[in-house]
Amino acid sequence: MAEFKYEIVKSFGTVSDNDNGWVKEVNLISWNESEPVYDIRAWKEDHEKLGKGITLTESQIKNLKELLNKMDI
Repeated sequence: MAEFKYEIVKSFGTVSDNDNGWVKEVNLISWNESEPVYDIRAWKEDHEKLGKGITLTESQIKNLKELLNKMDI
């Protein structure tokens, strides 16, 4: 499996956590020294292991924010 690098540029907060040490977070992350993207995924508390997630560009996160603001929840 190929190595990859990441840098958490900014952490926005925690969406949820569970008893086994995994925390779902929203972060701005640079993957392999690329332009940072918004990222929602589960991490082990030490950020050494990561789960599946979704990455969004600035334009996509703005669109998502607009959609969430329209939802009646």
